Amino acid sequence: MPTTKTIDKNTEFARCIECNKVDTFAAFHWLALAFKDMTSAPLLTVIYGLVFSIIPAAIIYSAFFAQSVFVILPATVAFVLIGPAFAAGLYDVAWELEKGHKPTLRHSLKSMFRNPVGEWGFAILLLVIMIAWMRIAALVHALYPNYANPTFEELSAFLTLGTIAGGVLLVSVFSVSAFTPQIMMERRVDIMTAIVSSINAVKNNFAPMVVWSICIFLLVALGFVTGAVGFIVIMPLLSYASWHAYIAVIKTKKPRNYE
Repeated sequence: MPTTKTIDKNTEFARCIECNKVDTFAAFHWLALAFKDMTSAPLLTVIYGLVFSIIPAAIIYSAFFAQSVFVILPATVAFVLIGPAFAAGLYDVAWELEKGHKPTLRHSLKSMFRNPVGEWGFAILLLVIMIAWMRIAALVHALYPNYANPTFEELSAFLTLGTIAGGVLLVSVFSVSAFTPQIMMERRVDIMTAIVSSINAVKNNFAPMVVWSICIFLLVALGFVTGAVGFIVIMPLLSYASWHAYIAVIKTKKPRNYE
């Protein structure tokens, strides 16, 4: 008599890397570890910080040149979308420090090509999302009254739809990109494994991820308030902290000492 094979439903997500559950306010610990990394590799931190500051500076200049505040929000979202794609070099610096090695610019630049297929696929995905957000923003802006000094009631449809659309998009992007670049860089897995694992980790650590996303938002806002100068420090800080978040949240076969 042939035996029937029982299928464990938990194996359906075999390509989803398991995650740990962390403390609600773990983000502050990740930022503290990131600050330690900055002091351990000050020259590389400044080099990458200067590169990262060029992007938001260009956004601020574009908004000023266009003389329209409506350029700022989509441009800020675009920056948040593009930023993770260029953080691999800083992830490598933090990774080298974790292993007790001396990080170098050459090694960090090479790390950007550890998983070229996955990284290019992720960059294209971010580009598609960015373009979609620009089109959605244009459609939402069509609801803005075409006369001066509209009342709050007249703005309600514009504000409500804009908030919902922006919120859904930002939550989706954050879930997809929270750990995807780090997973692809270290483990060289396919893009779908990395994305599914990232979404699963965010879902299972909802409260800590809310706190972490608020920290990111506040620091990015501070960077823009300082005229992009603050990004010289803020972007390396966020990149290092993102690496420590990845180490803390995504499970490995052997425990890692990153303190």
